[in-house]
Amino acid sequence: MLRSLADGLLAVALAPGCASCQAVLDEPTRGPVCVGCWNSITHFTPPLCTHCGDPLPSWRVISLEEHRCARCRRRPSAVSCLRAIGDYDGSLRAIVHALKYGGRRSIAAPLAERMRRECADALNGADVAVPVPLHRRRQRARGFNQAEELARGIGLPVCNALKRIRPTASQTDLPAAQRHRNVRGAFRLRWRASVTGLRIALVDDVCTTGATLESCAEVLREAGAVDVRAVTAARVVSRQRG
Repeated sequence: MLRSLADGLLAVALAPGCASCQAVLDEPTRGPVCVGCWNSITHFTPPLCTHCGDPLPSWRVISLEEHRCARCRRRPSAVSCLRAIGDYDGSLRAIVHALKYGGRRSIAAPLAERMRRECADALNGADVAVPVPLHRRRQRARGFNQAEELARGIGLPVCNALKRIRPTASQTDLPAAQRHRNVRGAFRLRWRASVTGLRIALVDDVCTTGATLESCAEVLREAGAVDVRAVTAARVVSRQRG
C-alpha cells in the first residue's frame, strides 16, 4: 500500500519517464524502466550455436555433433562459450543505452538478474566474474564501468583481473574487419592479479563481433585460466549462420 501511494505521488508530482520508451512510469519506485519494456525483450531461444549463442536456423539442418554456426566451425576461439539475453535491438538496446550512456546505474541490477537466468549454462561452474575494463580516462568521464556494475549482479565473486592499457576507438564505430585490430594488445593482467586454475566468466554489456571478449580471453588464458566463458546483456547476431 505504501509503495502504491509513493508511486502515485511520484507519478503525479514528477511524471518520470521510462529510460527505454520515455512513457510516464506508473510505478517509478520499481526502477527507471517500465514493465512493458522489460517484458518486450526478445530472448534467444533454441536452437543456438553451442559456442557463440547465435540462433541457428533449424535443428533439421544442423549437425547434431556440431551444433555450431559456420563462423564458429571456421574460427577457433579463446572463449569457450558465449551467451547473452537477446539481440541488440529494440527494448534491450534502449535499456543498455540508458545504463551505458544515460548513467542509469540502477538498471544494472535487474539487467544482471536477467543475465543470470538467461546465461545460466555459461555461468554454471565458473569461479569468478571478470568485467571487461574501460580505459581509465573513459571510466573517469563516465563515472563507472557498466561491465563491472553488471558483474556484481550475476551471482559470482567479482575479480577485476584485467586493465585496459591503451584507449581504443568505440567498436560500434568501426567496420567488422578493423575491430580485432583495434583491441589487439589493449588488455593486460593487473599487477599481482592471479587467475591460475580458475574458470572465468567474462562480463560485458554488448558483444558485436566478439573481438573485445576474445582479446580479454587470450590474456586470461595466457595467465593460467583453465576456462574462459563470456556473458553479455545483448549481442549483435551474425546474419551469416548455418
